Amino acid sequence: MIIGVPKEVKDHESRVGITPAGAKALVEAGHKVLIEQNAGALSSFPDDEYQAVGAEIVGAAANVWGNADMVVKVKEPVEQEYWHFREGLTLFTYLHLAPLKDLTEKLLSKKVLGIAYETVKDRANTLPLLTPMSEVAGRLSVQVGATYLQKEHGGRGLLLGGVPGTLHGNVTIIGGGIVGTNAAKMALGLGASVTIVDLSLNRLREIDDIFNGRMKTLASNSYNIEKAAAEADLLIGGVLIPGAAAPKIVTAAMVSKMKKGAVIVDVAIDQGGCIETARPTTHSDPSYTVDGVVHYCVTNMPAAVPNTSTLALTNATFPYVLKLANQGAIAALNSDAGFAEGVNTYNGKLTYKAVADAQGVEYTPVASLLG
Repeated sequence: MIIGVPKEVKDHESRVGITPAGAKALVEAGHKVLIEQNAGALSSFPDDEYQAVGAEIVGAAANVWGNADMVVKVKEPVEQEYWHFREGLTLFTYLHLAPLKDLTEKLLSKKVLGIAYETVKDRANTLPLLTPMSEVAGRLSVQVGATYLQKEHGGRGLLLGGVPGTLHGNVTIIGGGIVGTNAAKMALGLGASVTIVDLSLNRLREIDDIFNGRMKTLASNSYNIEKAAAEADLLIGGVLIPGAAAPKIVTAAMVSKMKKGAVIVDVAIDQGGCIETARPTTHSDPSYTVDGVVHYCVTNMPAAVPNTSTLALTNATFPYVLKLANQGAIAALNSDAGFAEGVNTYNGKLTYKAVADAQGVEYTPVASLLG
């Protein structure tokens, strides 16, 4: 198989889909690997490291997309990449299609086999390819939030951990999953007072045990969320419904009652955001203010730390890449029902129900198509 790795073109996206170690394994397995020039440079993987393991460096993205049987990326394609789509192409990347109807329609019209990292499941019914970036984004959310609380960024001028004789900052985390747990670790490490909100009482019990009662836990309802948001200096949105648009848990009315200079970091923004006032931003223009509250809603947060993020991501994705290459896409997907759940588009059909529901279009079960 010919595997292509284009350079990411989304704003300040610095990660790369395959590392030199992955390229070496693919070449040793008899495959051809095309790497766009400087695709890995910003993740600290220069072209010569890929060449040293037998990968071919290609000067133009069109030659990578046009010659590859399978393209392995990090982020969903942006508009300037749509023209590369063609029937017979396998695309393996984060897709986050629920809020992206135009991208969905392009993949369907070109009959691309689109496999989304974020909907692949393992035998434990977890999301193994979403987890590493959720870990990174959760930890970054507190780091970023602490920075934007500084006065020069429009924040309250608050040090989250305080110093003796001052109050600690209040961090409210909406969602007790991978993002929320990792955000809590960082916030507690900085000395903040932390409240975590989740629908699942069992999950709140687990969190209480994990952190030995060092943070407050709240059952998710509008009253508790409004109260916790009003008390927050930093509010982190970490709500996930796999493959679907995130529900708007924190309303605009709740945001209007928050402290002036408080900060919101909506990690769920890839799936549309769980804060009603959130809208996607970029690393070039990362923040804006609504009702005196600073919003940071960058859709590819882990790109800020590309070396760590690329290694964490490819540790999880590469076994699937190798399986696709060695067995062929259809055989690989048929051999693993959890892997097949990653298929969002195939042969012109939308095959992931949560995306179909979000966009109000017809859904076709992937099992009926793979045969």
